[in-house]
Amino acid sequence: MPPIPGSGLAKGLAVTLRTMTKKTVTEQYPDVQPELPPRTRGVIGLFEENCTVCMLCARECPDWCIYIDSHKETVPAAAPGGRERSRNVLDRFAIDFSLCMYCGICIEVCPFDALFWSPEFEYSETDIRDLTHERDKLREWMWTVPAPPALDPGAEEPKELAAARKTADKLAAQAAQAAEQEAAEREAAPRDAARPEQEGRE
Repeated sequence: MPPIPGSGLAKGLAVTLRTMTKKTVTEQYPDVQPELPPRTRGVIGLFEENCTVCMLCARECPDWCIYIDSHKETVPAAAPGGRERSRNVLDRFAIDFSLCMYCGICIEVCPFDALFWSPEFEYSETDIRDLTHERDKLREWMWTVPAPPALDPGAEEPKELAAARKTADKLAAQAAQAAEQEAAEREAAPRDAARPEQEGRE
């Protein structure tokens, strides 16, 4: 049976009429902020206290957009007779977001948890040179990093937590044993002091 002339147009108009009667779902940005997923790759935040200037992030970055400068400082000996040690001090940590391709390799390879994903995305600039953000700005973005998601209830406990709990239980047991021993010594002390008096009376 040949199609009725104009049936395609009628179907299209029917879809248009159905859509016109529905409530709009358009979010009027920037008046309404979008609800972003917790693992959104917006920008990279730096937790400077954890950075040891190991340079792993800069070496593994495929775009070479991480710039790190540091210097060495001598740390005096902790104990008399000990030797002095040297440590790296961070002078500059910058990321050029005009080159960054948001692959996340720098965050994955960081062994000291110094880099984190932040869902912040409103950092556009009129000059491309202003997209190189220094460590002060990266530190500010740390406060926008969401808390890590809760573990799956059926997941195994992390080895670090198990080791820490085992050590804590061991220390608690030692403290309890020491307290019991101290209490036993206190109870035995008056008895030992009373025995010479009783022997003198006899």
